[in-house]
Amino acid sequence: MFIFDKHLISNMWPFRLKKSLYETGIFNGLIDWHSHILPGVDDGIKTLDEAIRVLQSYEDLGVKKIWLTPHIMEDYPNSTEELRLKYQELKSLWKGNLEIKLAAENMLDNLFENRLDNNDLLPIGDDGNHLLIETSYYTPPFGMDEMLEKIKHKGYFPILAHPERYRYMDKKDYIKLKEDGLLFQLNFLSLVGGYGETARDKAEWLLKEDMIDLIGSDVHKLESVMSQIKIALKRKEVEKLLIDLASRPKIV
Repeated sequence: MFIFDKHLISNMWPFRLKKSLYETGIFNGLIDWHSHILPGVDDGIKTLDEAIRVLQSYEDLGVKKIWLTPHIMEDYPNSTEELRLKYQELKSLWKGNLEIKLAAENMLDNLFENRLDNNDLLPIGDDGNHLLIETSYYTPPFGMDEMLEKIKHKGYFPILAHPERYRYMDKKDYIKLKEDGLLFQLNFLSLVGGYGETARDKAEWLLKEDMIDLIGSDVHKLESVMSQIKIALKRKEVEKLLIDLASRPKIV
């Protein structure tokens, strides 16, 4: 008589045990902390119609709240006033239940230092005392430690966007940044290879080391996100860590 051996089946068909990002259920009630949906202001979504389509798709997934975080950098020197006007225009047209909030993704460059000096910022989080920041993927900005200290001196908590994507960072860099009080925001597409194997390996390590505080889609194009959330996670143990993080972000 044939005996059904669950262990044998799992060894033969390991892919059956691994869920896609969508199948994990992380989108039900999710707060997405990083997106480029505000239209026509950076390298993300271009039109209001397209932005509405993205918001509707995210609501259909179960996302409950999304932070619009357009780039502010020397390549995209968006003013706070312009972004607020664009946000109000989108908000007036969006009729769904998905809550949309405005912040920014701030490149640590000379423009950011000027904005910081003038308190001309779009913080993230309902308390209004966190800043989403980024650097070049290849090299740290000159005076990065001093800029981070200045952010904290101004009363803000820095959140580093997609730490897994920085080529110049290794384990000791991440450990130091956490010791310095930075929060980390993971792009969940990194966990399915959206930015290559190195970024995936780093993302998994950061999750396992409990260094990730928030997650986001960093959506620039809807089709890219919707196709990649169907890809299975590489390791089963990552699933639980991701679900726990999605349901309990470190800030609100």
